[in-house]
Amino acid sequence: MNILTNNNTAPKIYIKTYGCQMNSYDSDRMLELFLSNGYKPQNTYQGANLVILNTCHIREKASEKVYSELGKINKEKQLLSKENKKMVIAVAGCVAQAEGDQIIKRAPYVDVIVGPQSYHNLVGLVQRINQNKTIDKVNLDFIEEEKFDHLPEERVQNNISAFLSIQEGCDKFCTYCVVPYTRGAEFSRPAEKIISEAKTLIDSGVKEITLLGQNVNAYHGTDDKGNSISLGKLIMSLEELSGLERIRYTTSHPNDMHDELYEAHAGCKKLMPYLHLPVQSGSNKILKLMNRKHKIETYLEVIKKLEIARPDIVFSSDFIVGFPGETEQDFNDTLKLVEQVNFAGCYSFKFSSRPGTPAANYENHISEEIKSSRLQELQSLINKKQYDFNKSFLDKEISILFDRKNGDQLIGRSSYLQPVCVPYNAKYFNAICTVKISHTGPHSLNGDVTC
Repeated sequence: MNILTNNNTAPKIYIKTYGCQMNSYDSDRMLELFLSNGYKPQNTYQGANLVILNTCHIREKASEKVYSELGKINKEKQLLSKENKKMVIAVAGCVAQAEGDQIIKRAPYVDVIVGPQSYHNLVGLVQRINQNKTIDKVNLDFIEEEKFDHLPEERVQNNISAFLSIQEGCDKFCTYCVVPYTRGAEFSRPAEKIISEAKTLIDSGVKEITLLGQNVNAYHGTDDKGNSISLGKLIMSLEELSGLERIRYTTSHPNDMHDELYEAHAGCKKLMPYLHLPVQSGSNKILKLMNRKHKIETYLEVIKKLEIARPDIVFSSDFIVGFPGETEQDFNDTLKLVEQVNFAGCYSFKFSSRPGTPAANYENHISEEIKSSRLQELQSLINKKQYDFNKSFLDKEISILFDRKNGDQLIGRSSYLQPVCVPYNAKYFNAICTVKISHTGPHSLNGDVTC
């Protein structure tokens, strides 16, 4: 069976990404692996020779969405087979790690399953499949160093902004979270390799780099002399790179903030004044049940230190409402915290049980009706704070990084990650420009380029 199209062109690859920014980074790296082996990307699974679903296991019903998509893809696979064309289906990411054997049982037409730490093996596995050789369909080893050592040094990057993974895994074991089970223990890449990858991205035109990690501020890599280096020190090193204009990092844990990171916020002009710092609840009782290992008092101390280091900094956060045992007072404590902190935008979700996590077995689960009501009230407050923050930019000139086009509009991001729209002009695409804001909305800003 031929993996090539009738026109004898390169084999086609389609990747669908679910979930977090780390998954987006992983999908980019998988694509780079196959581009270097002659594959051509496309934006549909129809007619593709290789389909990869890079999955996320964080939200409720995540697995069912994957199975639904797999069913649609399998119909296309069968149609191609009738035309003597071969489609390889691969499932990667956190659902693959958590449910590898179950996927094979429910979707036996899937050819290969790889976890987040073993996707570097995909090229070889797909080659063997196309040669009709036998493989172990499930490949879930936690070998972080090996993965990064086998990824291409060159990055295929067409945008002005890029993700760069520096830390993976989690040792926190929050009672609601599957990440320690699907991503493994914390692992930090050597600083030298991170800086080398950053230079490659900059050479390709990237001006903004977002450093990624499940607990990115727990980064504890080594420098070229073997000495331990913190995230703060790493950012200070990246600050020195010519051509790089913006640095961000996500996602952080309040317990992993440290003095060198405060120093970086105070002294690194390229480090953006916007930090995503999840707290999850405003109640110390709920935080303890979540095994978050911090209290509201310590969270507020971290906020205060960051505001002293960088007075113009603002924050975003994650909140879970309706955690088992959450009372009306616990929820009111969350509302109080949102009022207290300079949040420019937050993500909020109803608690959903993840199989295999301790919280799934907790008693005193909250009804869906109460969870929905609390979520609506919380989101209303969050949206008001975000809108008030946006309105403060009316008639001001701010720096915008433009990286997207939508119809007759060019869209970019401010230092605070606000979407900003201006009339389309090709010369501003993939550039950083000054924009005067003429209109503010709840979720975005509009203006005109003045530079």
